[in-house]
Amino acid sequence: MNTLIARMKTIVKNEYLFLSILLIFGFVVRLYKIDNPVADWHSWRQADTSAVSRNYVKDGINLFYPTYDDISSIQTGIDNPTGIRMVEFPVFNALHALLYNAMPFFSLEKWGRLMTVFISLVTSIFLFLLGRKHYSSKIGLLTAFFFLFLPFNIYFSRVILPDPLGVLFAVSGLYFFGLNNIISAILFALALLQKPYLGIYLLPLIPELLKKDRFKKNLVFLLSIILPFVLWRFWTGLHPEGIPFYKWAFNGDKIRFHPSWFRWLFGERIGILILGTWGLIPFSFGIIRKLKNNFNLLLALSMLAYLIIVATANVRHDYYQILIIPSIAMTLAIGTVYLWKKNKIILVLSLLVMFLVSWDKIKPFYQINHPELMVVGKIVDETLPKTAKIVIPYNGDTAFLYQTNRKGWPAVDDSIDNIIGRGADYYVSINLGSADSVNFSKRFETVSKTDQYLILDLHKEIIEK
Repeated sequence: MNTLIARMKTIVKNEYLFLSILLIFGFVVRLYKIDNPVADWHSWRQADTSAVSRNYVKDGINLFYPTYDDISSIQTGIDNPTGIRMVEFPVFNALHALLYNAMPFFSLEKWGRLMTVFISLVTSIFLFLLGRKHYSSKIGLLTAFFFLFLPFNIYFSRVILPDPLGVLFAVSGLYFFGLNNIISAILFALALLQKPYLGIYLLPLIPELLKKDRFKKNLVFLLSIILPFVLWRFWTGLHPEGIPFYKWAFNGDKIRFHPSWFRWLFGERIGILILGTWGLIPFSFGIIRKLKNNFNLLLALSMLAYLIIVATANVRHDYYQILIIPSIAMTLAIGTVYLWKKNKIILVLSLLVMFLVSWDKIKPFYQINHPELMVVGKIVDETLPKTAKIVIPYNGDTAFLYQTNRKGWPAVDDSIDNIIGRGADYYVSINLGSADSVNFSKRFETVSKTDQYLILDLHKEIIEK
């Protein structure tokens, strides 16, 4: 009996048992509205990502020629007749298309969300291993816990975006550094191919990389990470029509260090949206807590550097904060361990309020505010020829264009005659009172019109009698 009890205690204390429980519940909470169409928060960015995957399904996978549905000049300033998209190296899209082709019993969009869920779960495993490597199993488990259950990260780890995959590569690259630097270099190289600013995850390694006795090996390590990125950038540079404007992201509106920069990033985003205000208590203790290993402090400073460098994009788009969640999770874990010893009541209260406030702010992200996009998109898909190119103005947002399963223009970026000359076949609008809809209706024949939408044939002009 004593032996059995001892074994039961060993099982209960097993860190992998707790990690498995966290992963199960982490998976379950990410199933919330997993069937959502690509029309929730940041649908425009998700639509662009999913469109590349969909075109891989249609046309076959070519890693060097990813294409999406927007063939306008809006995103790049240059006519893009093939819709080539030269942003991240399309690892996510290739995996997404392969998954859907192998198991098409779910929609492409659902597979995209489920793939990101799986990526998130694997990331949490590496965060556990990373926390255990530098601190303890307890901090590792708590890091995985916060990463899995922060409401902000629950939402952004079931979206169709390449960013969570890039974070996985970076976090796992950190873990393998010192254990197997070849694997670490490969993972960091893949991270940079997703998002170049994921290179900030290398900053905590600077003390090790500067060691004189490993200078040559570390130089090879860094060059092997940077070279694939340089080659990819050289290749994308040959296709400028596929490179969206990007210089604005760093400090395009001169917001860096302005009061509004502090307010939006540290007040609204980190303070309220991610940490629910009261989460700042364990987070603060996690920052100031003195530990023998300063890895987390270096990681936090790296994230701060990222927020400073990519200032405008971080303020304008909250999905840019996906990158800092691992650091926030580890800081919360360290602060939680400290507060548990000092004041359990304050800890429990602060965490409870943190989750409640953050969830209240994140909940609207799941809403589908414009269901008419899917309704009209389906009508267009069923009505117009599959090869038709359409003008479908939606303020440059490609979410509506994506629903039609067609290539086209998400805004009228030129005169209608020039757009027709570039291959446009139909005009589709849900804004029947816009100047373009009114004027084009007088010139081109109507294919279909209701109180909800308008479709015009741009090749058939009305002949005045």
